[in-house]
Amino acid sequence: QVQLVESGGGLVQPGGSLRLSCAASGSFISVADMGWYRQAPGKERELVATITTGDSTNYADSVKGRFTISRDNAKNTVHLQMNTLKPEDTTVYYCHARILTQVIPVTWREVWGQGTLVTVSS
Repeated sequence: QVQLVESGGGLVQPGGSLRLSCAASGSFISVADMGWYRQAPGKERELVATITTGDSTNYADSVKGRFTISRDNAKNTVHLQMNTLKPEDTTVYYCHARILTQVIPVTWREVWGQGTLVTVSS
């Protein structure tokens, strides 16, 4: 069973910072692309940031310059450093990873974390 375990959400004032972390656990071969998404009530899940195994990154326009995604391939973890947080960043954040679970046959799984709530409010 492969799973992603998130941590680091919480309450922060506008202009503050939070760091989200996500670790892959269970039985698997390797982890490919990892990323963070967020979903507000009644809205579709949207991309926040993604990162490849070679550290190529992609960000939503709304977070460029404020959020930084990073990963540790040896530990199969991904982090999201969120600075200059705004009230509109308030929502549930989900970790995502594309994980190779077996090689014969080659089997990739799209795995999601359980979500962590970020609240930006004074």
